[in-house]
Amino acid sequence: MIESFVTYLQYEKRSSPHTVEAYERDLTQLSEFLELSFEKEELAQADPKELRAWVIDLVEQGLSSTSVNRKIATLRSYYKFLLRRGEIIQDPTYKLKSLKNPKKLPEFVQEKSIASVLEESVYEDDFRGKRDRMVMEFLYLTGVRLSELIVLRWEDIELNQDQVKVLGKRKKERIIPITKGLRQNIISYQKVFEETFPKAGQSHYFIVSNSGKKSYPMMVYRIVRKYLDLFAQTSKRSPHVLRHTFATHLLNKGADLNAVKDLLGHANLAATQVYTHNSMEKLKAVFEQAHPKA
Repeated sequence: MIESFVTYLQYEKRSSPHTVEAYERDLTQLSEFLELSFEKEELAQADPKELRAWVIDLVEQGLSSTSVNRKIATLRSYYKFLLRRGEIIQDPTYKLKSLKNPKKLPEFVQEKSIASVLEESVYEDDFRGKRDRMVMEFLYLTGVRLSELIVLRWEDIELNQDQVKVLGKRKKERIIPITKGLRQNIISYQKVFEETFPKAGQSHYFIVSNSGKKSYPMMVYRIVRKYLDLFAQTSKRSPHVLRHTFATHLLNKGADLNAVKDLLGHANLAATQVYTHNSMEKLKAVFEQAHPKA
């Protein structure tokens, strides 16, 4: 019946060759397992316990939960196919549960490293240098997304109120306060910007290329990677790492979770709670302060 299922995927479901190959490989592996472990030659004869035994065997082989879950999805699709064809009277996958994927904590830059990244002496004293520093500083001190930074215009920067208007996901606007230090650096950057592009008005983009055109994702990625490479110890060096750093540093300093949620533009609190992990430095500090034997 594997051949019939493959034909169904190819011509009725119009699945991609990659998907068809993966499904066929998964079912062949299961068939071999059932024959060796339970002396069953037909997949249609498998019961829930035997399918669960295969899943356990996959885990013991060291397969990731993502890989195992994909194979479980193959089984569900296959046995639903058999059920519709009348080859079986009950779906044996009804008791199979997908494995929980371990949550990966977001990477962030340590405070000492971010201070080094933002040192003025690291950057050239020209438009490119001022622009690059502004990209790094703005991402870290506001927590905006890459997509939000790219569409930001000068008219969105309200220096007289020390705040910036950001257009986030689903066209939802939010207000983010800016520090006095960032305000002064924006003024400095604005001066160089206007000298370099004298015809640019308030409606012009805040971050631009060397020729004055609107920035683009890969340009910002290159800037962030260039300067994080100098000091940061994170394996990831992307604009989103600076957003992670913004949130983590705020929470490590005692910021209210709901306030951080609003600053990040998250729709619900669950998305923000991932940042409540502690840095090792904070854990050590708490341990040394609280443990009687520290």
